[in-house]
Amino acid sequence: MLPQPISVIYVQSMVRSSFLMQLSFAIRRAMPSDIHGILACLHTAFAPYQNSYIPAAYADTVLTPDTLRLRLQSMSIFVAVSAVGEIVGTIACNAVSRDEGHLRGMAVLPGWHGMGVAGALLKCAESELLSHGCKQATLDTTAPLLRATRFYAKNGYCATGTVRDFFGMPLYEYAKRL
Repeated sequence: MLPQPISVIYVQSMVRSSFLMQLSFAIRRAMPSDIHGILACLHTAFAPYQNSYIPAAYADTVLTPDTLRLRLQSMSIFVAVSAVGEIVGTIACNAVSRDEGHLRGMAVLPGWHGMGVAGALLKCAESELLSHGCKQATLDTTAPLLRATRFYAKNGYCATGTVRDFFGMPLYEYAKRL
């Protein structure tokens, strides 16, 4: 007796469910054991922009194990972790004054763009700053990061007009009332 054929709709449904399961993620606080995954995420996310950066600015953006360990001690770092345990996004934040918090080091793996990872990380960091009494969040970005600049504007961040030197590159400040 021949086996019954599986319906095409059933197979498509199973493939879709498996695909969606692979795209699920969770946000949590980073731990020291996440250093390798965070560094891999930063390096992969910023690799397309490396030629647009001055080498020292790029190194400060993608970090080293030592600079990331220091950041873990001085800032709250969050990671987006896929269903299979891969770090697919990260963001850091800290209160810099009684009323102001600062965001830094946001990165999402290119294959996860448009999947809600960046928005979830941003909301998590903003909630952390609010829990510390911050009424405003600031962040800095560079000219090559146009996609990030559009994302921040879509999420309520506005250019303040403050431009700082970032190893010889202009660094543009954005702010949002929380």
